[in-house]
Amino acid sequence: MYRSKILAILILIAGMALTGFECSSTEITSAKLYIQQKNYPRALEALQKEVSKNPKSDEGYYLMGYVNGELGNYSDMVSEFDSSLAISPQYQKSINDSKKYYWVQLFNQGVGYFQKGSNSKDKDSTKIDYDKSIEAFQNAIKCQPDSVDTYKNLAFVYMTEQKYDEAIAPLQTLLTKEKTIDGFKYLGEIYYDKAVKLKSKYETSHDVQDSVQSVEYYNKTINLLQEGRKYFPNDSDLLLMLSNSYIGANKIEVAMDAFKTGVEHEPTNKYYRYNYGVLLLGAKDYAKATEEFEKAVQIDPEYQNAVYNLAVTYVKWGAELAKASQEKSDSNANTVQDTSYLEKYRKAIPFLEKSVQMKPDDANTWELLGRVYTALGNQDKAKNAFDKADALRK
Repeated sequence: MYRSKILAILILIAGMALTGFECSSTEITSAKLYIQQKNYPRALEALQKEVSKNPKSDEGYYLMGYVNGELGNYSDMVSEFDSSLAISPQYQKSINDSKKYYWVQLFNQGVGYFQKGSNSKDKDSTKIDYDKSIEAFQNAIKCQPDSVDTYKNLAFVYMTEQKYDEAIAPLQTLLTKEKTIDGFKYLGEIYYDKAVKLKSKYETSHDVQDSVQSVEYYNKTINLLQEGRKYFPNDSDLLLMLSNSYIGANKIEVAMDAFKTGVEHEPTNKYYRYNYGVLLLGAKDYAKATEEFEKAVQIDPEYQNAVYNLAVTYVKWGAELAKASQEKSDSNANTVQDTSYLEKYRKAIPFLEKSVQMKPDDANTWELLGRVYTALGNQDKAKNAFDKADALRK
């Protein structure tokens, strides 16, 4: 479902210089000593005393943020950095450098854990590594909440773990920050998949709520992808997903326009040709449907769906002409029945024969071939086709 690769990023090294000050308090002096010794718990104790005594200690909060960063307490780190900056901008550059440093470390940890999990053959180990990757990206977001790559990669790991609901929030945030093609595709795929599953569930459960929710997700997909097309109007994946969403939501006329646009933009795209043909067939516009299916087959002669549906279009076209001719003949005894419909059946034969060659185990296609042979008076071939269908159904 999901083919994008997590981007690599160069590790940036940001130094942290803890310089002394002439008028440091006893608590600050003690904290710096503990920090040099990497005795971070004792450093925190000293700094907590400092900010209790002096709530306006910008240096105290700054150092607390630094210590919590070293301890991996990134939420506390950010909170304490914010407290320092609320007092004064004195440590702003150091704070920005620290956040960037930890973001790079965490981002690369996320990438590393994901790659490790992807290369592991043990399912339990893979899950552990993916969960660590998720945690690393979540912490990276705390350090640099405006980094679009972090949201994209976090969503990608969620989707790889099939945690699609969890992937929605980072993708939504990503799109508020930057209109990326991956953001629209990933979120669109999630919404569309949920819509399809709910629609399928409704067919079994007959629970109206399942149908309502399915339509809601189709509409979410449509609204999202309509916005996406404003930024990426010629992207074939977005257009195809949008068109299928229109079909799922029973907005056939809108879907027809979308596929027609797709065909105009990419006339050699067999999927646009095929799907547009399906819609035209459903609308009983047999002449235009055959044109689209024929184009799809010309583009890819082995496109089985197009081959089969081209045959079906000719059969349905012929059946409708035959019905109209019969009704006209029945209403006027002097009217000679028009047999031009047989030409449509004849045109269907080569595509039906090719279709059963491509899918020889499809009983329904063999049966349809038999019915068309019968209509054309070829009883021997009809019997053979019906026998094939019967054998496959046993």
